[in-house]
Amino acid sequence: MRLKSLIVLGISLAITDYAPCAAKVYDQASMNDTIPDKYFNNREEKLFPTSFNPPLTDNGGQPPFKYPFALSPRNIYANGWARQVSARELSISKKMSGVQMRLIMGGVRELHWHVDSEWAYMIYGEARVTAVDELGRAFVDDVKQGDLWFFPGGVPHSIQGLRNGAFFVLVFDNGMFNPLQTFGLSDWLNHIPRDVLAKNFGVSKSVFNNLPRKSLYIFGAEFPKPLAIERAEAERGTGPMPHSLAFFASKMKPNVTLCGGEVKIIDKNNFPATNTAAAIVRLKPGTIRELHWHPNDDEWQYYIEGEGRTSVFYGNGQARTLDFQTGDVGYIPKSLGHYVENTGNVDLVFLEVFATPYYEDISLGSWLAHTPTTLVNSHLHTGLNFLKSIDKDKTPIRE
Repeated sequence: MRLKSLIVLGISLAITDYAPCAAKVYDQASMNDTIPDKYFNNREEKLFPTSFNPPLTDNGGQPPFKYPFALSPRNIYANGWARQVSARELSISKKMSGVQMRLIMGGVRELHWHVDSEWAYMIYGEARVTAVDELGRAFVDDVKQGDLWFFPGGVPHSIQGLRNGAFFVLVFDNGMFNPLQTFGLSDWLNHIPRDVLAKNFGVSKSVFNNLPRKSLYIFGAEFPKPLAIERAEAERGTGPMPHSLAFFASKMKPNVTLCGGEVKIIDKNNFPATNTAAAIVRLKPGTIRELHWHPNDDEWQYYIEGEGRTSVFYGNGQARTLDFQTGDVGYIPKSLGHYVENTGNVDLVFLEVFATPYYEDISLGSWLAHTPTTLVNSHLHTGLNFLKSIDKDKTPIRE
């Protein structure tokens, strides 16, 4: 620094001549550390750490493939509630949508039907489910935690909460499904003239004097009779459906059991009534659902318990990773490579659901293990010893 003297109107001024400043290099991480917390939504940042600090392997501005049910408003009734995640909330979810539903003990999702098929998984509690097919054949059964059911499109059905009520997730093979726009019994009959109803059933119009004046949707009803009695009543004259619409996955032996977890696969091979395939996956802490993709359909995910991380490869150098918690929905389009990792301290349990009758996946390990090693090594340069060591059988869970 040097001082210069300047005479202006007889006044002597001292001017400081500063040396040029050196450019300071800032570390991005330290810059973030200096920003007050009040300018961040820290609660959300902790839920989405791979969005705030993406892995170096992520690239490209891919849209989110996750939506939490917690962000969806509930439609609340005296005897239960429902909320949905569809393509309206998760735009990537083109082919499937989901509904969380709670019925208290005795609470009924009224007799209804819809165009789209319904696949369901019981998360907690138990329920009685009923349906009738085009030949008048009946289905009545009780499902418990870990079980599932399937109602084909157009088949009328109902759900009633039993002891402890029921909490379950429904999956529909339509990304724009709206649970409030179904064909309900009470709604329909309320829009038919009483004389037409009387003529249809051959009774007096007075029989219908007490019909509800509005749609019931979810309501309280008398607790059902024992299963055997109600089943016999429903099947009288026409008999049961040829295939049960319930599948008792809670009693099913897993298709794959490893130290790192287990996988149950339910599709038309073991559940003839279904046109929706699914896998119930349990991962121990630190394990992954191996690198793979599904060649036959999109994957709709629901996270039942725990915390996880999913990374999806979109091709052309693009990939994105997101974190998942209990109650989140994930959606991975057909044939996109991905994996799921348990990042928590307890088991991660989630559903893989597909709007197709049969479950299919191709694993990275199987692909490499069954391709000539010289050819693969010319791509990856890992050495032949590694390639020869890859399991020839599928190993869906890796530690």
